[in-house]
Amino acid sequence: MKELVRTNDAVLVSAITALLDGAGIAHLVFDQNMSVLEGSLGVLPRRVLVADDELAAARRLLTDAGLGHELRPQDS
Repeated sequence: MKELVRTNDAVLVSAITALLDGAGIAHLVFDQNMSVLEGSLGVLPRRVLVADDELAAARRLLTDAGLGHELRPQDS
């Protein structure tokens, strides 16, 4: 699994997961339930991860949707 996006914006996470679902790209959202521990302050970022073999397609999808600036840097 590779990290696609890391953000504190719950609405953005929802939009990204909807795009990935629509494209049939399997993904996981990590740290989504951390708000229970942090008191719902939104200070802990949520991470969207995709399978290694779907990373390029997911990055292209988000770039095409105008969300390329939210992507994590690619590994060298």
